Amino acid sequence: MSAGFRVSDIRVEGLQRITAGTVFNYLPVRPGDTIDFDQTAELIRTLYKTGFFKDVRLEQQGEMLVVVVTERPAIAEIGFSGNKSIDTDALKEGLKDIGLAEGRTFDRSVLERIEQELERQYFNQGKYAVQLTSTVTPLERNRVSIDIDVIEGETALIRRLNIVGNRSFDEEELLDAFVLSTGGWLSRFTKDNQYSRPKLSGDLETLRSFYLDRGYVNFKIESTQVTITPDKHDIYITINISEGDVYTISDIRLAGDIVGDPAVYFPSIHLRRGQFFDRKTIVESSDRISAQLSDQGYAFANVNSIPEIDEDSKTVAITFFVDPGKRAYVRRINIRGNSRTRDEVVRREFRQMEAAWFSGEKLKLSRERAQRTGYFESVSVETPAVPGSADEVDINVAVSEKPSGSLVAGIGFSQADGIVLNASINQENFAGTGKKVALALKTSSANKHYQVSYTNPYYTVDGISR
Repeated sequence: MSAGFRVSDIRVEGLQRITAGTVFNYLPVRPGDTIDFDQTAELIRTLYKTGFFKDVRLEQQGEMLVVVVTERPAIAEIGFSGNKSIDTDALKEGLKDIGLAEGRTFDRSVLERIEQELERQYFNQGKYAVQLTSTVTPLERNRVSIDIDVIEGETALIRRLNIVGNRSFDEEELLDAFVLSTGGWLSRFTKDNQYSRPKLSGDLETLRSFYLDRGYVNFKIESTQVTITPDKHDIYITINISEGDVYTISDIRLAGDIVGDPAVYFPSIHLRRGQFFDRKTIVESSDRISAQLSDQGYAFANVNSIPEIDEDSKTVAITFFVDPGKRAYVRRINIRGNSRTRDEVVRREFRQMEAAWFSGEKLKLSRERAQRTGYFESVSVETPAVPGSADEVDINVAVSEKPSGSLVAGIGFSQADGIVLNASINQENFAGTGKKVALALKTSSANKHYQVSYTNPYYTVDGISR
């Protein structure tokens, strides 16, 4: 390439999937620019950094700059075989979470990242002996398929689980609350002796809560050692803790923007001066104060507990700081998931109304009433803030419908009536109206009996049935 070459035009060759526009976006040169030999290395380096290409060349044809590229292949599909404890969808979802999925540009570093992520997923399941064999198969149109054969191996079993540093409680009492254990005769079914990182993390939080709920404000887990044998079959766990001293509660206060008389909130605080510090009770007390504010329309109320620790007296003063936010009313109640049941059947169970002040208690009652209709497997409620508004919420109700009808048929024989046929059809939520319709038939050579029943649970607007 000649020195001081002025570019009149740029052409890109070798593209298959990547568009020329993508190359131009990354290329730091435009028609009319002048480039020399020293700049070409930087131009090539810039295109390499995109990760799209495995080869880049620059050529000069008169006053035209020609960019010749060879694209890296794209991943057409990722397949698995041999995976039993983790299904294929879960493995792919884990890869997707770190940006590795079908359609991504492939190179050898991508394959290494895929294998590392799969190993991480299996290690979390306690399968440290897992073996992965990857096969990359070239396909047409510059694509590849990746097939991964998994030999899961056995789950590593816990042979020893120790807690070091406990002075006030026996190790047996502490370990009794753990999910993990060294196993027993029921472990074949409970699998409590099969190690996994999530289980251990949960048990460490259980241990922390155990101490914090009994006054040990300064409790710490100093370290956790997890050792695996060379054959990757046995696990040894040692948890080092520092208990600290027991602290009692010296004072209980309310602060912040308190709505109404502060005295009405103290019954929600189930703490007393002189009792041991108890994190669980403190959190529950904060939740109850928030619920009180919620019932008054403060849907965004936030109550934080702030401990003030006195190391000399071994006491803690607890301040509940109240931030009620703005009082909110309900803009709209949205119902989804009711493909068969009419909206009105759900809405008539609600005691929280649109355009009314939000009430946490009414919302809870409304959800329970909708669940008790028997038409739904589940009823869940969310209360998102209305975008752009500080004093409005929407109520999003998601229901999962369940079958509400039944069909029963039978045949019998008696000396008096001979062969007896009977059948009944029962529909608790007829045509999605919430009305109950039942039809029963019993027939024989001697008798015929028909019965039809109809029940409207809301014959009146007050919910009187007929």
